[in-house]
Amino acid sequence: MENKSTKAKKNIDKNKQQKEDTILNHIEISVAESEKRANGTLNLREFYTVYLIETKLTDSEFQNRFPKVTTVWRRYTEFEQLRGYLEVTYPYIVLPPLPEKRVMFGWQKISSDTFDPNFVDRRRAGLENFLLRLASHPVLSWDKHFVEFLQQEDDWRESYKSNGYLQLVENKLKALNLSMRLRNSDPRFDAIKDYSHIFQTNLNNLLKARSRVAEKQYNVHKLHANYGRVFSEWSAVEKDMGDALQKTGHYLDSLASSIDAGLEDEELLADQLKEYLFFANSLQNVCKNYEYHQLQLEGAEDNVASKNVERNKAQQGKTGLMSRLFGAVDTDEVRELKVNLLDQQIQEGAAAVNTSKTSLK
Repeated sequence: MENKSTKAKKNIDKNKQQKEDTILNHIEISVAESEKRANGTLNLREFYTVYLIETKLTDSEFQNRFPKVTTVWRRYTEFEQLRGYLEVTYPYIVLPPLPEKRVMFGWQKISSDTFDPNFVDRRRAGLENFLLRLASHPVLSWDKHFVEFLQQEDDWRESYKSNGYLQLVENKLKALNLSMRLRNSDPRFDAIKDYSHIFQTNLNNLLKARSRVAEKQYNVHKLHANYGRVFSEWSAVEKDMGDALQKTGHYLDSLASSIDAGLEDEELLADQLKEYLFFANSLQNVCKNYEYHQLQLEGAEDNVASKNVERNKAQQGKTGLMSRLFGAVDTDEVRELKVNLLDQQIQEGAAAVNTSKTSLK
């Protein structure tokens, strides 16, 4: 008995391990560098940034599935396309966010130029985190198009276009942006939706306040650099107090530059808060997807109910007010055709209800 129970336990552990296995257990993923490129004619050149994705095989047992080393260049828009595809294919998963496309909550020191080296490097790190999070998910990491995204540069683009995923993503996003009112909403999703909305609002206000405070702190400290220059120039004129004035000028210069390191550290923390902000949006998208399917279910149920009412009236020979006024009465043959047609529509509606219920599970 002990041998059987031990063997069963080992099988359970093995199945659990296989179920939770991710692609990150077998390969290493990094976004190693970025590069500025241009296309178009000389007068109408479009500049853009591409990022180098490197993957290295770490598990020799997976040599048949993955090459030892692969490198592909990807634009930010292609990362957006990948995430849009995953959002449509796996609407029940809270997807990891992409880094900001343009500077959000900017202030004086932070450049709004998307080609600024600091911004590009921060975005490179954010894209790497995005890929690592996908690769560590037991479902998303094994998606065919995600694996192709890491390995095939041109083939992935053609596959994305030819399969019509772009149109699917656009239609899905339009549907999710519609305002929906449900009769029977799930309290669990309502609670998650309210939580994510409040969380997102609070984080948004916090980041806005932080950018305003950082702007003021930066301006006040940099103002001391002007005072430092004045004291340094003054020290050249004063003979008796020259040394003291020069020391004061150096102190004010160091005070002016002391804010830089602190604000750089704050900027790293702000990037983390932005990720939480985008995660809240991902959580809301999951709730919107539930509302979309629940709305479809309620519409399908209403359609079946109305068809049943029509069928009962047709079967009993009841007609509308206009038909009675003009003396139009259906014959038994016409009535039977109506009933048969309504039966068919009811069956189709019931199938739509079952499909909607399956989507909600």
